[in-house]
Amino acid sequence: MKSKRWVLITGMSGSGKTLVSHIFEDLGYFCVDNLPPRLLPMLVDLSKEHPQQMQYVALVIDTRCGEMLSELIENVRLVAERGVPIQILFLDCSDEQLVQRFRETRRKHPLFHQHPTILESIRAERVLLEEVRASADRVIDTSRLAPHELRAQIEAEYGVVEQKAGIAVNVLSFGFKYGVPPEADLVFDVRFLANPHYVPHLRALDGRNPLIRNYVFSDPLAQEFLSKLEELVDFTLPQYIREGKAYLTIAIGCTGGQHRSVVIAEQVGRFLLEKGYRVNIQHRDVNRNAQAFLEG
Repeated sequence: MKSKRWVLITGMSGSGKTLVSHIFEDLGYFCVDNLPPRLLPMLVDLSKEHPQQMQYVALVIDTRCGEMLSELIENVRLVAERGVPIQILFLDCSDEQLVQRFRETRRKHPLFHQHPTILESIRAERVLLEEVRASADRVIDTSRLAPHELRAQIEAEYGVVEQKAGIAVNVLSFGFKYGVPPEADLVFDVRFLANPHYVPHLRALDGRNPLIRNYVFSDPLAQEFLSKLEELVDFTLPQYIREGKAYLTIAIGCTGGQHRSVVIAEQVGRFLLEKGYRVNIQHRDVNRNAQAFLEG
């Protein structure tokens, strides 16, 4: 029988766990929501009776289970010892975005009955989830991810169809002034390249536009840097695969995340696609900069 693949979806309330659970279900996973941690071993026993139906399983366990959350890590360890390792996927989100989402949906936070405000509930939940987050195999920050971007990332990393290269690569452009992505495994700074921001007729465009690409590559350093970067990732990815890494986030940053980082991320993403890797290309701060330009 093919090896099992079980994923535990957990994280902050309001970070997108329900959406992610639906995405896993669309991918063919057997999904269980709000499972008490103590029932994990029983679910493993059940999977032995239904091996085909429960080969791919996604579980959602979070602070809704109350005090039982303290049993989670121990039960994950127990089922791993019984031959069913579980990958922990932790969904995070900024406090600001979580407050906004709860206000928009008008839903109560699971800890709201213990704390007088949404923000205090969120902060208390972070404390409760510290051990789980530290044990996670993968952390995804959904603060600025559109639903389709989150879906693309989950499909690329957890799709059940085996690909030519056994690692999913997320190539992410970002702006340093908005912070380095917490999920980044490798970070590259391209702020030394020619900046289209200072060319008035190019400022409002982003790095997916051919005019911006041509401008960035008019800098002789751009092609040299790209060649060295492609050579580096071409060498290192097989080493990550050999060590059993299932996914890798390559983050490429410039000042605002609109021009130079986008150009280089697009090029690196295409290079890896041609090499046969599963690739998701994401531009975290492009829309933020476009909105700032329009408002300005």
